[in-house]
Amino acid sequence: MNILAIQSSGNTTSLCVVLKDDVLQYSINHDRKDRPNWLEMLSAIGLDSFFSMDDIDIFAYANDEGSYTATRSVASFLKGISSALNKPLIIVDVEDIKDISSDLIAKKAHQKFIDSGMKADFFEPKDANPTYTEETQYKKIHE
Repeated sequence: MNILAIQSSGNTTSLCVVLKDDVLQYSINHDRKDRPNWLEMLSAIGLDSFFSMDDIDIFAYANDEGSYTATRSVASFLKGISSALNKPLIIVDVEDIKDISSDLIAKKAHQKFIDSGMKADFFEPKDANPTYTEETQYKKIHE
């Protein structure tokens, strides 16, 4: 099974591609308000050389309540790709994004998929929205 997983916090982003038995991972540090170019990161580990997006069976991302903007931007990126390719998008809830890397997100997503009976329709991209147990602390416009 081939998996693409991304985790992003305020100033670090990690992505991982699992291609059968090979694990390719890339991490980058960046300023808190900067979002890295994920396609450049993917190219650094072999996108369009060793694999294509069509080769990916499952997409996954880390849902972290402490990093609202990073989580939402990763979710949007992967929702677009997984929707276009009609592939499952799995959310992996994490308590502290600093303690988890993208390869562990890929492993947990794989286990969630297996536990579901490998039912892709349980992980529709349109339903893969970040969740928050507490009220978010951002300013709402027009309220």
